[in-house]
Amino acid sequence: MDWTLALARLIELQTFTSFWYWLVVIVTWSIAGNWLIGVPFDMLYRARKCAEQELADLERLVDINVRRIIWTDQAFGPAMAGLIGFILCSLGVAGFVYGLELGQGLFVLAAPLMIVVGFNLRLARQLHVAPLSGRPLVKRLFLVRLWTQIIAMFALFFTAMYGMYYVITAQQFF
Repeated sequence: MDWTLALARLIELQTFTSFWYWLVVIVTWSIAGNWLIGVPFDMLYRARKCAEQELADLERLVDINVRRIIWTDQAFGPAMAGLIGFILCSLGVAGFVYGLELGQGLFVLAAPLMIVVGFNLRLARQLHVAPLSGRPLVKRLFLVRLWTQIIAMFALFFTAMYGMYYVITAQQFF
């Protein structure tokens, strides 16, 4: 067996027919759905039971992460927005204009993820201006998590359908 051929097949840059691409997609959306503004879902779930200590921990962690996100946004917001826009535009052009499969795969992963990042940034800004505590905070975080899951569901469905379409039209069967 030729090890260089096996290694090349393992790290090939095709996306929609690669096990590694789909693993990255699943892990990315799992992480995005389980972390809201830096708060893990298990902590949010425990605080929903109205346990005194868990709710206090949640409020402290949300306050810390909101201040961290707001500081980062104020310090690097315009530069980050420009960089993210440039990267998304470059991936879109490389993928859909020049037909690079890796560009298409990364674009259909990153574009909906930026919507989720926008939701988290919007939530952090709202909590910075009008902090919530107790039940209203837990309810608000659960609502944002629901929207994150809805976006993830549509993104995964679209990615799978587009990946199948790409493989069938390019006739790149396994």
